[in-house]
Amino acid sequence: MLDTAERPELSGSVVSFEQPAIRARVTRQVPDTECRSCAMARMCAVRCEDTQALERLNDAVQCVRTVKQGHALYLAGDDFRSIYAVRAGSFKTVVRHREGHEQVTGFAIVGDTLGIDGIAGGQHACEVVALEDSSVCVMPFSLLEVLAREVKAIQRHIHHLLGAEIVRESSLMMLLGTMTAEERVATFLADLSQRWQARGYSAAAFTLKMTRAEIGNYLGLKLETVSRMMTKLHKSGLIEPHGKEIRILDLDGLRNVTTAGDA
Repeated sequence: MLDTAERPELSGSVVSFEQPAIRARVTRQVPDTECRSCAMARMCAVRCEDTQALERLNDAVQCVRTVKQGHALYLAGDDFRSIYAVRAGSFKTVVRHREGHEQVTGFAIVGDTLGIDGIAGGQHACEVVALEDSSVCVMPFSLLEVLAREVKAIQRHIHHLLGAEIVRESSLMMLLGTMTAEERVATFLADLSQRWQARGYSAAAFTLKMTRAEIGNYLGLKLETVSRMMTKLHKSGLIEPHGKEIRILDLDGLRNVTTAGDA
């Protein structure tokens, strides 16, 4: 069922990778998975004080699936069956063009939810690839639908997930359509900072699991432009980059970057 599979050919983009993603091979059954002990419980579940909802949601988590770096959690065109909550690690979402080029459409970190793209059509519209060795909680959508009818808190949470996806896509359109290169990079870093802080991690220091080429692909910028904007933000005293390690020196300044920089 989880055999090696080549990614479907979709069409054109900025970055090309020679090796196709491989489907996640390892599924580890965890009958006693506890949402309360999961690092992203506050993000993927309902309020911790809602005991009934947590217990029912915990029952819906049928396994934890491990996904090796560079392997795919699912591919475009795969049948939609489950929602996935990132338990550890990180992923990129990708649309692949016919020539084999890819367009990065997002990055998921601990606490984020994957798989929502398959709800509308019954098949996944994109490919999800692990940026590092990662794991996800697997929640069959058919069970979630039943729970949503029975537990209002879970119903509200599913609505929240769908609404957040709409907001994310709108924000991406604004990012690509109206912002300069410097604003795009600054917004990307400020957003990552806020997301890590919301999960209880440092807002000032974190590691970029994606490459600068992948960041550029996502932001609609060339690799050289991303590097140049990182240098410019560094010289402005806003960040201190060391390879993939990023330290935010002035988060408010980063959020308020306004420039006529060139893309």
